Amino acid sequence: MPKKRIDQIEVRGKRVLMRVDFNVPLKDGKITDDRRIRAAMPSIKSVLDRSGRLVLISHLGRPKGAGYEKEFSLEPCAARLGELLGRGRPAMFPSHDCIDGSATAAVNLLQESQVVLLENLRFHKAEQKGESEFALRLAAYAEIYCNDAFGTCHRPDASMVAVPRALVGKPRVCGFLVEKEIRYLSDALSKPARPFVVVLGGAKVSDKLPAIENLLPRADAILVGGAMAYTFLKAQGKKVGASRVEDDRLADARRILDAAARGKCRIHLPIDHVCAARFEETASPKPVSGEIPDGLMGLDIGPKTVAEFGAVLRAAKTVVWNGPMGVFEWSAFAAGTKGVGEAIVAATSAGATSIVGGGDSAAAAEEFGFADRLSHVSTGGGASLEMLEGRKFESVELLDNA
Repeated sequence: MPKKRIDQIEVRGKRVLMRVDFNVPLKDGKITDDRRIRAAMPSIKSVLDRSGRLVLISHLGRPKGAGYEKEFSLEPCAARLGELLGRGRPAMFPSHDCIDGSATAAVNLLQESQVVLLENLRFHKAEQKGESEFALRLAAYAEIYCNDAFGTCHRPDASMVAVPRALVGKPRVCGFLVEKEIRYLSDALSKPARPFVVVLGGAKVSDKLPAIENLLPRADAILVGGAMAYTFLKAQGKKVGASRVEDDRLADARRILDAAARGKCRIHLPIDHVCAARFEETASPKPVSGEIPDGLMGLDIGPKTVAEFGAVLRAAKTVVWNGPMGVFEWSAFAAGTKGVGEAIVAATSAGATSIVGGGDSAAAAEEFGFADRLSHVSTGGGASLEMLEGRKFESVELLDNA
């Protein structure tokens, strides 16, 4: 059921409590990647341009939950938000606590078209525990609640679930980002244009098992790379040398391969590899075709696999990509992820819908410069993976239907 969006309700003079995802990377107190702040700007501007009074709440990192910790403060995010909004629209940042007297006073004094960003919600343990008393303190700020934090939609945190629960009878809507994320991912699962191809990578089969099981009857092909591929290859009886393998998941891998063999979805595994004798950035890359000898570990898919995967991807009409093909952060082992990404870009240019499921895949798309040539790059790795597993989010179910 489509959810009501922030632009579909009147906000003039109203206080809008908007849950955003400003969980950005920081180094020495400076933001190193502001994509999540930029992604929230359409919803933020929609409220401010229509004379709403905007209260932003977010978490950042994993503080202890025992009060203010400077390294996890949202203050740098307030400064960056002010820069993005431009002159005449500073983002107020009143206090190092989201529910103290200073925060409450700043919210109460908000004028039309003004915005305040409150401090990190996770400075209170009650946020991650979903405690109702803490949620009521936050809900008191709201005449309207807006969820634009897709990256946290899968979590039962107080600001995501208990706050909208406490606001029954008041408008509870989604922002543009959440609406877009859910639309792309749900459409990909419910009515994909075919061929529908899924690319899965990353370290662990265990992380992706529920997604594979949900996608197997829906997809036409699943391309498996990254370290998780070696569990599947070993399950087939192939030698994988010193590559990372989850031995406790070999039975699951065999079960999935058997199910694919009986069904219409074909699972593609690497046929060659870029290996090394040790897991180090400076290790010498060694190309290996077929089985991997003892003493070597696979750290990327090889060129033959890139070509095979690329041929499948270029013929696709819907592509979902979650997880890199190798250790793309190291240049010697980045070619597989880059090559697969370029094939997805080519499919997109030919009319396919391409969806990148956040996390490392989104980071790779950004690093290699093709993020803006894909249909949609998700801001939420964990949330997008759970959607691929077929899960529903209570944080979204609580919002008003359109």
